[in-house]
Amino acid sequence: MLSILMIGAGGIGGYYSARLAEAGHRVVLTARGDHLAALQKTGLVVHYANQRIECQVPAVDHAALMQDYQPSDFDVIAIALKSTATKAVLDELGSWLSESDAVVLSLQNGVDNEPLIAQTLGESRVLGGLAVRIGGHIVEPGVIEAEGVAQIVMGAWPCTASMQDARRPLLEILQSAFEQAGIPTVVSDDIRHELWRKLVINNGVNPISALTGLDTQSLTRHPKLSRIVYGMMAETAAAAKADGQELGKADVDEMFELISSFNAIKTSMLVDKEKGRPLELDSIAGAVLRRSKALGIDAPYTATVTALLEYGLG
Repeated sequence: MLSILMIGAGGIGGYYSARLAEAGHRVVLTARGDHLAALQKTGLVVHYANQRIECQVPAVDHAALMQDYQPSDFDVIAIALKSTATKAVLDELGSWLSESDAVVLSLQNGVDNEPLIAQTLGESRVLGGLAVRIGGHIVEPGVIEAEGVAQIVMGAWPCTASMQDARRPLLEILQSAFEQAGIPTVVSDDIRHELWRKLVINNGVNPISALTGLDTQSLTRHPKLSRIVYGMMAETAAAAKADGQELGKADVDEMFELISSFNAIKTSMLVDKEKGRPLELDSIAGAVLRRSKALGIDAPYTATVTALLEYGLG
């Protein structure tokens, strides 16, 4: 049995936590506001496909976490917050996290979360990860709806092909535990590459879905909007070279086909826009634009959609 801290009990963190708790692992969640109150009072409920998963798991805010727990209490500490919150949570929990050498797994959008965690805790404590083909949202306090294959890809950050890496045994343990909990899991020797491939999808559909109000299927099947989606994906692949990643047309085609064949889902950025929450625009499109600028290349699709969102259009 593993002991897992999930920082962030939203659609992604809540779904994976429910799966792991249902499989018998000890899971502690962090949340806030009405969602935290509901988790503490009635527990976590997840609707997935035709299933209803109910579990009673400890849920705390960050102040109670630091008071009642030590990071060494956990085999792994997973962060499933919006990327806009990464710096703030590291500022808040950094000293607490530094009290042990517990490994931290990021399950967030973007390619800049792992570097931030490594700056605070050191690279040897960082696992990169991504949630693949999953849509998940809080539909009411304590209740989450999720859909999709809900796979996890993870690996030692920034990359390792060495069996001597101290994180390798933990990765294998996590993979086995996640698989047994019904979470398809892949361990990658180059997680940075996988994070960039995921960003190809995220930059392709997240910003333009927030701009247009359309789901992924409507975007990828539209004769004109699909060209913009593909263009933003191609700009992301080109920008990856700034981080030493070579992504080409084959990668873009594969990612476009993947999102085109997925269920019609609202992207996380569209849901955030509808609920008046901050968008992960800088973490997704901004990451592409900064690296494009460093490479001296243009990213006109990404720049245009970003500008329209920043000026409140859509």
